[in-house]
Amino acid sequence: MNTTAPLLAVTMGDACGIGPEIVARACAAPMPAPCLVVGDVATMRRAVQACGLDTPVLRLDNPESARDVPRHSVPVWQPPGLPAGLALLPMGTVQAEAGRGAIVCIEAAADLALQRRAGAIVTAPVHKQALAAAGSPFPGHTEMLQACVHGAGPPPEVRMMLANDELRVVLVTIHMSLKRAIEQLSVERIATTIRLAHEAGRRLGLEVPRIAVAGLNPHAGEGGLFGDEEQRLIEPAITQARAAGIDASGPFAPDTVFMRARHAPGHAGEFDLVVAMTHDHGLIPVKYLGVERGVNVTLGLPIVRTSPDHGTAFDIAGRGMADPTSLQAALSMAHELGRSGLGGWG
Repeated sequence: MNTTAPLLAVTMGDACGIGPEIVARACAAPMPAPCLVVGDVATMRRAVQACGLDTPVLRLDNPESARDVPRHSVPVWQPPGLPAGLALLPMGTVQAEAGRGAIVCIEAAADLALQRRAGAIVTAPVHKQALAAAGSPFPGHTEMLQACVHGAGPPPEVRMMLANDELRVVLVTIHMSLKRAIEQLSVERIATTIRLAHEAGRRLGLEVPRIAVAGLNPHAGEGGLFGDEEQRLIEPAITQARAAGIDASGPFAPDTVFMRARHAPGHAGEFDLVVAMTHDHGLIPVKYLGVERGVNVTLGLPIVRTSPDHGTAFDIAGRGMADPTSLQAALSMAHELGRSGLGGWG
């Protein structure tokens, strides 16, 4: 572990889900950089016990002291306002207090990153129903972080990128009904997504990222026979992007573009990133390749944020069997993105 690398602030996620368990397992393994768990000490101790780990859970008075803890320990900073009794909540259930605890941890971690006290944040899974039960108006991390970072000004344009070693997909729309997602499509929104995808590719070391833009309709509209969104919205956005020097092409049929872009043994992908119009259009292909390998990256924030490509897994929570692989991939990507500087994508 590089002890001089920017600190990674890791939120524990929903106390009733697998978040604390995968965080505990990740801390017990080699880490790419010093990490700080933003969460509840008792909940993390419950997770360590459930996993059968012989790993000390250390309560820290301030976040910076995470650099001085022994290796393979779980350094926990409890942020102000964290609800009491989180470790007593029943596992695998939707609990408003768990939602409140997750919100406090997310906001505190984002604040650490905004203050440059952490180089990146890595968020363990939250449960959307628990967030709603806690009174949150936000359906997930992406929207919550967008609100956390904008201060008095307008919120930044943010997008979700899901990536593994074979595919990188950036979404134009995310957590909303399919009907509303289609209504939300615009030339400006699509063009902004292509720009953020380009910036993400550059941040990942690609000099000229090759971006494929997927269509919305079957066969990318088949020249207008199956819908006009490709001609009316997507093509003008690609034209704007290309005028700005971005290597964007399409729109391509969404049922084949992911196969063309996939980087696999014996198959070099034609593209480096794919822009998809809706949540499931883009995420099904990535998750089919294995959720344990995927990393969620929020583009457009002034801070670096990554997360694993799965949810709270209430069905196995508390049994000590959760796989930390996706979280470990998220930690590595956060380190890679954060080490070039403490800023984000803006």
